[in-house]
Amino acid sequence: MSVDRRSWAAPPPSGLRRFVPAVGWLPRYDRGDLRFDVVAGATIWGLLVPEVMAYAGLAGVPPQAGLYTLLVMPAAYALLGTSRHLVAAGTSAAAVLLASTVVALHPTGSSGYMTDAAALVLITGLLLVVAGLCRVGFIVQFLSKPVIEGFVFGLAVFVTVKQLPKLFGIAGGEGDTVRQLGHLIRHLGDTHGVTLVIGVAALGILFAGERWFPRIPGGLLVLVLGIAVSAGFDLSSHGVDVVGKVPGGLPSVAFPDPPRADIVPLVGGAFGMLLVIFSESLGAAQTFAAKYGYAIDANQELVALGVGNAASGLVGGLPGGGSLSQSAVNEGAGARSEVSPLVATVLAIVTVLFLTPLFKDLPEAVLAALIIHAVSHLWKVDEFRQYRRERPLEFWVGIGTGVGVVTLDVLPGLVIGVISMLLLVVYHASRPHVSVLGRVTGVPDAYGDVDRHPDYEAVPGLLVLRLEAPLFYANAAPVCEQIKRLAGSASTQPRAVILDMSANSELDITSAEGLSELTRTLRSAGIDLALAEVRQPVIAATRRTGLLATIGEDHLYLTIDEAVDGLDAHRSDREGG
Repeated sequence: MSVDRRSWAAPPPSGLRRFVPAVGWLPRYDRGDLRFDVVAGATIWGLLVPEVMAYAGLAGVPPQAGLYTLLVMPAAYALLGTSRHLVAAGTSAAAVLLASTVVALHPTGSSGYMTDAAALVLITGLLLVVAGLCRVGFIVQFLSKPVIEGFVFGLAVFVTVKQLPKLFGIAGGEGDTVRQLGHLIRHLGDTHGVTLVIGVAALGILFAGERWFPRIPGGLLVLVLGIAVSAGFDLSSHGVDVVGKVPGGLPSVAFPDPPRADIVPLVGGAFGMLLVIFSESLGAAQTFAAKYGYAIDANQELVALGVGNAASGLVGGLPGGGSLSQSAVNEGAGARSEVSPLVATVLAIVTVLFLTPLFKDLPEAVLAALIIHAVSHLWKVDEFRQYRRERPLEFWVGIGTGVGVVTLDVLPGLVIGVISMLLLVVYHASRPHVSVLGRVTGVPDAYGDVDRHPDYEAVPGLLVLRLEAPLFYANAAPVCEQIKRLAGSASTQPRAVILDMSANSELDITSAEGLSELTRTLRSAGIDLALAEVRQPVIAATRRTGLLATIGEDHLYLTIDEAVDGLDAHRSDREGG
């Protein structure tokens, strides 16, 4: 795919092109790229058809629901999204979140379950659209990657354990992942041999094909072989569970009408779905954008994903978003533009119109193998090893999130992750680093961290400090305590402390009161306090809060050098007096 490496520097589109990016690129489409896009579209169709049918089983809805998703979601994102490579369709994470939300309200397979499932997908889509129009795409900045990866890792364990009974041909258990695994182990004696052979063979083909024949759509190959073997040997008559009849034809568009009592829990589940779908999709989109040098509009991504999910809910499809693995297949198959998902949509229409009778002999064990293979890519052990080396605290928070998913349930695990992210933000914000500064050798008026550069010279008689983050109400107390400790633990008591305030563009009441108390404490011990690199809004805040009266207007300086000279002048005046 040819991409202008400087397109990220172009001004953002306006008017209709902003909300429907296809208006900008479709008229300029190079017909010479069509053959590449057709091949790529056919390839991702072959990947997506078996995957979404399997994800429908995860969501507790019929297989055709997965196919209905392909009729609307890839095309909606291709026309409205800002990534040139992302493929949007059903995902395992979204399917499991749907099941865990709706099963608490209605039994799987009931009419109430189907209504609430469609309503949940529609609500999720509407929330995504509203979030995009309100331009809250910045929320992804607060999603800690280790926490999200921990949630996804736990989800992969949850999904794998849930699919193992289908692989062994035994009835599944109830409860959390640990209980389901215990149920499986206790009933291993009931394993259906033929079902296990089919499932293991499908897994072997999928993993072997991925390693040695990556360009062959392994999912489609397993799907075709599974149907052929099942039909040829009439496996259903030998106790092998099969999908059965899959209704054909285009779906009807219907607005789901769930009971009023179900609305609140559905909205709660939709917010969780929004976080997972958006974080996974935006992460994948940014990966390709960085590789090819173009920009992603996070707010428009919300709108595109929202329209895709809302449309899927109206036709009885699955929730979903962008997938890195599916998009990588699209790129690897030679896609040149967003036309490739549109080709896949056309092939999906052909599938629901003419090919659904072929799926009736598909073994459930093959669908289980497809799901296990798909979520195996979420077991990112190497990344967690990196987190443990580089960020131990975030590593353990991520692990805790994953354990919450495994031992409690999907939604409680997600809640643990979200709360953990908020606590991490508060924790890091409340403990900013305070650097001890020294003069940079040979560079006038320059100061740097002496811990990183021991050759920098300390200013005689002065302790120069710099806050590496803004001072505000949540960190004012620990910062002031840290300054006291640094002043008290110095080998020679400084006559004054200079605090570099360059990180602050404003000052709140709590911080001002903390600095006032710090000034009085230090001065009672014979140590003066001055503020350097003070901006005009901060000066105004010191005047409003009374800090200026405590510290003195002659102790606020524009630069550290001015503070050093000013404190030396104060000392000379006192000694001269």
